Amino acid sequence: MRLRHIDLIEGRAPSPSGGCSTRYGSVALDTGPGITRLAQQVIAHVVSRRRARAMKDKFYGLPATNLADRCGLDPADLIVPVTENGEGRWSFGHGRAQFLTGELQ
Repeated sequence: MRLRHIDLIEGRAPSPSGGCSTRYGSVALDTGPGITRLAQQVIAHVVSRRRARAMKDKFYGLPATNLADRCGLDPADLIVPVTENGEGRWSFGHGRAQFLTGELQ
């Protein structure tokens, strides 16, 4: 199970996010690798269970490629922070941890 939270720069069409977006001001500056940011940034914050390194590498590459091909987004403008969260740390409602109770697998 993944939770996605996608932020777009104001005025950017919601199509890269599938129509789900939160619009507010954000600042994303270079943190050292020399990446030049443009005004079309997309920040896709993902909450997920722990994944193997190979899966993470593939996961980061796919949206960069897909958004470049489908929406013309420069891969330098895609920021993807991932927060790892174990199965026992999810509640999808009713005050229960459904992975722990067996309601979800």
